Order: sequence, then C-alpha cells, then structure tokens
Amino acid sequence: MAARVESLSSSGIQSIPKEYVRPQEELTSIGNVFEEEKKEEGPQVPTIDLQEMYSDDEVRVKKAGQAFFDLPVEEKERYANDQASGKIQGYGSKLANNASGQLEWEDYFFHLIFPEEKRDLSVWPKTPIDYTCPQPELALGVEAHTDISALTFILHNMVPGLQLFYQGKWVTAKCVPNSIIMHIGDTIEILSNGKYKSILHRGLVNKEKVRISWAVFFEPPKEKIILKPLPEVVTEAEPAQFPPRTFAQHIEHKLFRKSQEALLSK
Repeated sequence: MAARVESLSSSGIQSIPKEYVRPQEELTSIGNVFEEEKKEEGPQVPTIDLQEMYSDDEVRVKKAGQAFFDLPVEEKERYANDQASGKIQGYGSKLANNASGQLEWEDYFFHLIFPEEKRDLSVWPKTPIDYTCPQPELALGVEAHTDISALTFILHNMVPGLQLFYQGKWVTAKCVPNSIIMHIGDTIEILSNGKYKSILHRGLVNKEKVRISWAVFFEPPKEKIILKPLPEVVTEAEPAQFPPRTFAQHIEHKLFRKSQEALLSK
C-alpha cells in the first residue's frame, strides 16, 4: 500500500516520489494557485446568492471532516478502506484512474449516505495535521477528470486549488466565504444529450496551506435507471450522442476508456 500523503509530507521530504510527478505536458499548466485566484481578467466561475436557503448543515459537515483529519495517521488507519476487496468506504489515499499508476497528492475519507442501507457506519469515526506538498509545481491533488455524478456540491476551507477547464484554459475558482461550489457531472450531460457539459476539473496543491474540501455527489441508482438522452432533447437534426447504459455500465465504460487512453499515450 502506498504511504499516506500526510505521512510523506510530515517526514520532511524535500522532493516528492516519482509516482506523484505529473507528465511533462501537464506541468506547463500547473502554476501558483494563490496568484491564479487573484486574477480578475478572463472567465470567472459565477457566484449565485442562495442566502435564503442557508442552514447549519455545511458547518456541521466541515467540523466532522476537520475533526477526523486532525487525528494522528495511526488513528485514521483504523478506518482504512480496502479497494481491492471492494470495501470503498473509509479512509484512503488517491490512486489516479489511469494505467500508469500515477498517484494524486490527496488523502480522503469516503462514505455513502443515501440510500440508508448503503451506509457503513462502522467506518465513520467518533471524532489534518498540516501536510503540504514540498513540490506543488510537479504534483496534482486531484488529476483532471469529470465526475460521474449528476451534480457535485463542494464545501471548501478557503484555500484555492479547484480549477475548471474552459475555452482551452484552466480557470481557478475563487474562494468565496460561506459558499458551496456546484458543478454538473456526466449524468446531466447524458440526459441533456450534451447540451449541458460535464465539467472537466482538477485540484492543485501548494506549499503554504493544506486544502480540504468536502464533496457530496448526487448519483442515480447503479442498476435501476437506464441513462440515455431524454426524448425532449433528441431530434432528427440532433440524434442521441450517448448509447443507453445503466449508471454502473457508464462507470465501467469510463474507467476502461481512461485506462485505454493511458496505455495508448505511452
């Protein structure tokens, strides 16, 4: 098992292991995320005022996540997941979805919350040490990808890092206080027959501050619903762009395609 990112960072290393170094063609687009966030020119991620819908749920979610990552690594390991055996819920480190086996500079905790029968409360603890990246210009916290979900909601700790690909360039999302970032995933793109695009995005790391995000993914049932463009958006002039698949089949197709692309790029 790969070492936890937190353990690597706290060990005092000055250079990151080669497994975390991104390909040369990616490195040219990785800059200082704090400088990127300050830019006012060019496209910006829009902000919508939803103050009337405020609740304290986001505060409670942040506190729960922060409390867990404040625990020592050894304590967090008690709740480790095991991807190989199919145990996906729990504490882990991110392996990029490609055949090269590259790693992402990210530790995470993942659990399902709905439907209730899918929840595994045994891995949710009762209660991060600073683990910054020594070479942020060579690594990505989360590699470029689109989400398989319908919608993704992201809470953040006011440390910039989220970038979205728009008109051929990476746009850094500004950290707006008391905000939730929402973006569209593959499911909406399929249902809309491509009229709404699944957002290609990635997460940058930095030397100065630990970036923590709390993501909630809204996904359809894996086997019960056939994903395909809705009849209202399919015409003779605009035929269906996506074949009918269950959500589970879409996941398998996407992972297989990424592996094939990685192999062909070698």
